[in-house]
Amino acid sequence: MKRQMHLGLFVLGTGSHVAGWRYPGAVDSFLDLAAIQEIGRTAERGRFDLIFMGDNLHGDPTSHPSYTLRLEPLTMLAALAMSTTRLGLGATVSTTYSEPFLVARAFASLDHISGGRAAWNAVTTANAGAAANFGTTHPDHARRYEMAGEFVDVVKKLWDGWADDAVVADRATGLYIDPKKVRAIDHEGTFFKVKGPLNTARTPQGHPIVLQAGGSEPGQALAARTADVVFSVVQDIDEAKASYASLKQRLPAFGRGPEELTILPGVMPIVGRTDKEAFEKLNTLQSFISESNALRILSDRLGQDMSAYDLDGPVPDLGLSDGYHSFATVMLAKARRDNMTLRDLYNLTAAARGHWVLCGSAERIADTLQQWFEERAGDGFNVMPPYFHEGFDDFVDLVVPILQDRGLFRTEYEGTTLRDLLGLKRPKNARFAS
Repeated sequence: MKRQMHLGLFVLGTGSHVAGWRYPGAVDSFLDLAAIQEIGRTAERGRFDLIFMGDNLHGDPTSHPSYTLRLEPLTMLAALAMSTTRLGLGATVSTTYSEPFLVARAFASLDHISGGRAAWNAVTTANAGAAANFGTTHPDHARRYEMAGEFVDVVKKLWDGWADDAVVADRATGLYIDPKKVRAIDHEGTFFKVKGPLNTARTPQGHPIVLQAGGSEPGQALAARTADVVFSVVQDIDEAKASYASLKQRLPAFGRGPEELTILPGVMPIVGRTDKEAFEKLNTLQSFISESNALRILSDRLGQDMSAYDLDGPVPDLGLSDGYHSFATVMLAKARRDNMTLRDLYNLTAAARGHWVLCGSAERIADTLQQWFEERAGDGFNVMPPYFHEGFDDFVDLVVPILQDRGLFRTEYEGTTLRDLLGLKRPKNARFAS
């Protein structure tokens, strides 16, 4: 079959642009379930693979509105499962501030509820502010990834704790569960001790899809071993192609082929019927930016206070912090490559929090996405609308039909599970292999 794009939708209710909620007519809340349900229906109309909800574990009134004021993602996706039928449902849950048994059980439940559409974004939590809400200290970057590797392994073992035919429900004999087909995992590791098994059956997908976004060396190593989908942070096609090739080349070491991992660069599309209209939208959005909020987001992404530096001076020579390695690496590389001032970097960060901004007519955006896809800078894209609903409707109504006409993107859904949409096989049960 001809290779085709995959499209994910990253949802922040007030839009990915920090001031998207101020755009005339835009959704201004991430607590409005009806608005989220409409977004889900639009994504399904556009034949998107999945909708994805990030998460944050502490409240900061100076941060992006939808990171501070939001619904818990798994709760929201369970509700969204009732108003969609084909769309994959992805949510972030931290491997640093949760427990494997709870995560395995929650996503298994979502997979059953949705008929095989669940996806877990396994993150290590870069922001140290979360630690105070859990009565602990924030582990350093290396330790967070060591914990994450063991955490994901335990979750997958728990998902394999039930054979596919363990539930007998034989009315004649009275046997409901075959006890020989349910097994404890008896895991004792460096960070976790979990007996198992889960108290829910093996899921429609076998394993819910595992998403990851780490761009650092430990992040890429973990993704190559355990992830089904990777969300990447990019700004430049050559950089994206190199990152794509590097990650795909790691897969054979884990007995995996390149088709077993889908890489989706993040992109904020500002779509117009003409280039002029698109740039007018972007200029309007940028006019709403608060300097204090933009500086706060820039400081957060780079891991240090940037208010002490001259905004109109060069970007200072900064080392990587213990937080967002991939964002800082990509942003600082772009600043050096394009000889940017700190204000330039500040504006870029305010627009999409460090992600790629693509502005232009629907035709121009489709051309660019096609180039990136065909030159293997990605297997598709994680679309991050600047605001809802118009900012997403424009992409679905104007860009998606062009991609479909060119044979680059599906016109109808294939199969019923998220694995079907991604072209991934249902994994064999490692604990009950014959």
